[in-house]
Amino acid sequence: MRIVMFGYQTWGHRTLRALLESGHEVALVVTHPQSDHAYERIWADSVADLAREHGVDVELRDRPDAALAERIAETDPDLIVANNWRTRIPPEIFRRPRLGTLNVHDSLLPAYAGFSPLIWALINGEKEVGVTAHMMDDELDAGPIVRQKAVEVTAEDTATDLFHKTVPLIEPLVSESLELLASGRAEPVPQDRARASFFHKRSVEDGRIDWTWPAEDIERLVRAQSDPYPNAFTHYRGERLRITRASVSTGRYGGTPGRVFIREGDGIVIVAGSDARRGRNPGLVVERLRTDDDTDHAATDYFTTMGGYLG
Repeated sequence: MRIVMFGYQTWGHRTLRALLESGHEVALVVTHPQSDHAYERIWADSVADLAREHGVDVELRDRPDAALAERIAETDPDLIVANNWRTRIPPEIFRRPRLGTLNVHDSLLPAYAGFSPLIWALINGEKEVGVTAHMMDDELDAGPIVRQKAVEVTAEDTATDLFHKTVPLIEPLVSESLELLASGRAEPVPQDRARASFFHKRSVEDGRIDWTWPAEDIERLVRAQSDPYPNAFTHYRGERLRITRASVSTGRYGGTPGRVFIREGDGIVIVAGSDARRGRNPGLVVERLRTDDDTDHAATDYFTTMGGYLG
């Protein structure tokens, strides 16, 4: 098959690596210019560099345009393969190949279509995450599924751990999908739209801690915003604090959400939950934090007196 690839960052890099090792012809690679966005500096293996190392032509684009559509028409691919392309691919491009466009998405579709699926899935307490290869259609991440691979989420996993668990799934997923498509044995399965969910891009502001959330949810947010992602944060006496390690308390604590309350174990309990006034909820035990000068602190050293509020 003659293939055009759209992709970016490490997800795109691993997809291109699978294509280059597949024995099929990679005729053109389309990728984004390097970005300074907080989330795009992370896992930033270069698709462009890998393509050029293998003598493949590269087009740099923020989004597809008429000139790119014409270039792809001239290339006449049998298949387009996309992974972590950050803007819309129009129908005149994704429908052009004889076999269509195979998109690789890092969730178990139909759940967590859209953006930052691993982070959202961890925040929401999902027990599995994974990677899906599906045929692109008019709705983002909604086309019929060719192949999926899943991994377990443990109670200790961070978003960084989930990245390292799911990225190795990309190359076998792409290779198996290519084999099915090239042989004519692929039987894409329509997604169950009743199970679909769609999430927006994350920004630094999405890491702001809401102390009315249950402590269990905030603890997962802290793990989801693990280094090197922008950390979950709050404010205390005018200073922004990034929470880098936390756990759910063994005791149950009552009062006002956000209250700096009491020492438990190796941390300081912060009252949490919209109904915290009833005294039936665990709190969040903050164990490690980071101030805006990038200094790391044990919470027990930072909070030298109890009282006051985070928020």
